[in-house]
Amino acid sequence: MAIPKRNRLLYFFLILLTIASGLFSRTDYIPDVVYPYLGDALYAVLIYFLIGFLFPSLRPLKTLLIGIGCCFFIEIFQLYEAEWIVRIRQTRIGGLILGHGFLWSDLLAYLIGAFVAFLLEQKLLKRFFYK
Repeated sequence: MAIPKRNRLLYFFLILLTIASGLFSRTDYIPDVVYPYLGDALYAVLIYFLIGFLFPSLRPLKTLLIGIGCCFFIEIFQLYEAEWIVRIRQTRIGGLILGHGFLWSDLLAYLIGAFVAFLLEQKLLKRFFYK
């Protein structure tokens, strides 16, 4: 059975939308109850869409598992605190990409975000926008 390909243009716009949403999630407009988790969930959504963009024929379940693996690796890597990596994390872009400190709750937020992206792709994007 042929695997439908993702529409790269659509995924490019989804990536941009997710980045904008992630930056917005770090503003004062977000309620305190979701503030600590929303950015991490959106980070996982971004990784999922980025993998889908880079590998348009990759099966959704593999995309999900690779995305979760990437997010978990980056989170666990935050336990490493060599001086050079701490300096990178202190920059705005380094902090946004690599994070600042390991939290178990971030792992749960990544799982939720990646699963939401997976479901969105399965229920909406796959039906209307795949080639």
